[in-house]
Amino acid sequence: MNEQIGESLQPNVLGKQATVPRQHYSLNLQRLWSDGRAVLRAYWYLRRATKLGTRVRLWGRAVVDNQGTLVVGDRARLVSTIVPLELATGKQGLLEIGTSAFINYGCSIAATQLVRIGPRCNIGTYVIMMDNDFHRIEPELREEMPPSAPIILEENVWLGARVIVLRGVTIGAGSVVAAGSVVTRDIPPRSLAAGLPARVIRQI
Repeated sequence: MNEQIGESLQPNVLGKQATVPRQHYSLNLQRLWSDGRAVLRAYWYLRRATKLGTRVRLWGRAVVDNQGTLVVGDRARLVSTIVPLELATGKQGLLEIGTSAFINYGCSIAATQLVRIGPRCNIGTYVIMMDNDFHRIEPELREEMPPSAPIILEENVWLGARVIVLRGVTIGAGSVVAAGSVVTRDIPPRSLAAGLPARVIRQI
C-alpha cells in the first residue's frame, strides 16, 4: 500500500521539482541579461565620466556634458528612459554620485563648483539640482553669473519627484524631502521636509 502511494506521489513531486527551477532560472537569466545590458550601456553613454565605478547600471541614454569632473560610484543605478537624465559639469565643477545611489529619469543635475550625492541616495523623477542660479536677479546685472555654492546630499537621502535643490544646501543623512518641494536651506539629518520653501515637518 505504501509503495503504491509513493508511486502515485512521485511523478507529482518530480514534476514540481522540475517546473519551479525552470521558472527560477528563466527569471534569473532575464535579470542577468537586463543588468548586463545596463552595465554595457553605462560604459558607453557615461564614457565621458572622469571616473566610472564598477557595476554602474544605466537604463536608457543619459545626456552628459562633462567639462570638469564627473565621478560615478560603484553600483550606482541611473535611469534615462522616458525622459533623458542630464548630467553637466562646468570647467571647475565636480559632480559626485555615490556608491549604490539611484537617480530616476528626467533629472537635471549641474555642478559649476560641487554637487555631491552621497551613498545610497534615492533621487526621484524630474529632480533639479544646480549649484548656481546662472543669472543674477538685478535687471542691470542679469547677464552676469552669480557665485556658486555647493550642494551636498549626505548618505541615504531620499528626494521625491520634482524636488528642486538650490545652491548652498546640505541635506543631512537619512532625510526625506517630499515631492514638489523647493529646498532653499540646510535640512538636518533624519528629517522629513516639505513645502515651498521646504521646512522640516518632523524627525524620522
